[in-house]
Amino acid sequence: MKNILIANTKGGCGKTTLATNLAAYFALGGAQVVLSDMDRQRSSTQWVYRRPINAPLIHAHDARGKSPKFEPDWLITDAPAGIRDERLSNAIKLADCVIVPVQPSAFDIGATKDFLDILAEEKAIRKNKTFVALVGMRVNARTNAAAGLAQSIEQMGFPVLTYLRNAQVYASAAEQGISLFEMRPSLVKQDLEQWRPLLKWISDTTATKV
Repeated sequence: MKNILIANTKGGCGKTTLATNLAAYFALGGAQVVLSDMDRQRSSTQWVYRRPINAPLIHAHDARGKSPKFEPDWLITDAPAGIRDERLSNAIKLADCVIVPVQPSAFDIGATKDFLDILAEEKAIRKNKTFVALVGMRVNARTNAAAGLAQSIEQMGFPVLTYLRNAQVYASAAEQGISLFEMRPSLVKQDLEQWRPLLKWISDTTATKV
């Protein structure tokens, strides 16, 4: 089983957007996927319940309930903003990789820097047993905001994989219980290109785990 943790102590930074779209991407490839929702708002779980009947199956797991009775190919965990201490350490130990979404505001960058400091101290990360990368959310790559974001966090030692623009297609997909990968390609061509570096990184990092 491959395990992806989507985490940041800053709320509203795009964790659920990443988690739901990744879950659908792997399900579309024929994999068995569990989307584990650790957030009290249960946004990921509600998204699963909104999925069309004919959409590839994604198993919702409310982290407060029982664990799935089978081992999926992929476990995608949507962590709550308040995750820390032992709960965070345990989630990191189980994960193949941690994806940290961050928006280009001073508040988001500051909170994310603090979170990255915490991650850098985790034993699994220091020993390269769990890999970490960032994704810029709601920002266009060729802007001063993107440049500022990259400059602010490049010294933290974790790569910024890509920048996902602020597009209405994300809100439309969420409302329908689908992902960008299930929308008409002509509507999301630019967005799918932005996802490619992230998907490649996940493929590369999880392939190294035995």
